[in-house]
Amino acid sequence: MRIVAFFAWILVPLAVWGAISYWGTPHVVVTYRYIGPSYLPPAERRYIDCTYVGWRGTLTVPAIDEHRPWLRLFKAGD
Repeated sequence: MRIVAFFAWILVPLAVWGAISYWGTPHVVVTYRYIGPSYLPPAERRYIDCTYVGWRGTLTVPAIDEHRPWLRLFKAGD
């Protein structure tokens, strides 16, 4: 039974790898483009595209339904 405890640590890296494979790596928005006046509240803006930075580098993608999420998860194929 003590031998099993020596290999229990391998479950944590496998869980991290599995989560990244399933959901993707986290990226945070750094810049964005939108349509609308700049003096109105953000609720009035229609976003065009967003630039995210994360583990995979910088990614510029179209906005999701004219909204800009602060954090997105990107898989390797995205």
